[in-house]
Amino acid sequence: SMAMQAQKMRCAWGRLCLLLSLLLQLPGSQAKCYFQAKAPCEYEGKQFSLGESWLSTNCLLCTCLHPIGVGCCETTQHPIDFPDWCEAHYDSQTCQISVVQKANPSLPCVKSVEHEWGSAGTPEPL
Repeated sequence: SMAMQAQKMRCAWGRLCLLLSLLLQLPGSQAKCYFQAKAPCEYEGKQFSLGESWLSTNCLLCTCLHPIGVGCCETTQHPIDFPDWCEAHYDSQTCQISVVQKANPSLPCVKSVEHEWGSAGTPEPL
């Protein structure tokens, strides 16, 4: 019976590792993932069972890894390569990040012919 228990546990860990590797392969793999051991598979009063996922209000995609805990990954992709005359604007309602111009946040930060950016030493637009 002890061997049976160990077998079950190994299976759970195997599934956990598979699940975490899948979570970590989300598009834009700068996504940070967190694992909370012993966290209950419960969110806003709703119970979740092994393998079920939910989106939390702070834009984390959480997956129930019962009985080991809960794994959560950020769903927002953080833009990392944009010029310094732009800034990342985070919309917590849609869980989207858009890159806008610092001087005029209502305008998107777009590559244009005059401002080829992405490489070091790019001249700043006037």
